[in-house]
Amino acid sequence: MIDEKDYQLLAQIADGLPLCSHPYAVIGKKIGLSEAQIIERLTMLQKNGNIKRLGVIVKHATLGYRANAMVVWRIPEENVEIVAQAMLQFSFVTLCYQRPMLPEWPYNLYCMIHGKNKETVQCQLAQLIEVCGLAVVDKQILFSSRCFKQRGAVYTANGTKK
Repeated sequence: MIDEKDYQLLAQIADGLPLCSHPYAVIGKKIGLSEAQIIERLTMLQKNGNIKRLGVIVKHATLGYRANAMVVWRIPEENVEIVAQAMLQFSFVTLCYQRPMLPEWPYNLYCMIHGKNKETVQCQLAQLIEVCGLAVVDKQILFSSRCFKQRGAVYTANGTKK
């Protein structure tokens, strides 16, 4: 059961964590809890499924990364885990996840590659293909054409997402 302190905590993390060495202590001070209590509550909120995941939102364009490619792959089901783990060894692969294949979209492994320009991304992709042995694998390369607002989930007082 989520209580008022949990809602206060969710409101505090909605726009990101404070950039300091002890962000949970800072949040705790604002809502009257210790750093340990904040961590304990976040752990329980995740365990209970109230929070699916905690992660970092990187605004790549601000850091000079102007080319972003979502590469979608058609990988045999029995190889998806192995291929995904191999892809994640590359620092330029920032996301890698599986989705079900659909009749109209037969791709099941998705990875995101960021670079300063398209040429860099294409070189990184060529390296990934060579090292992971993916030369004959069906894929699509989808470069971003615009950037949308990036933010975490925001919850209302009754626990629903805004």
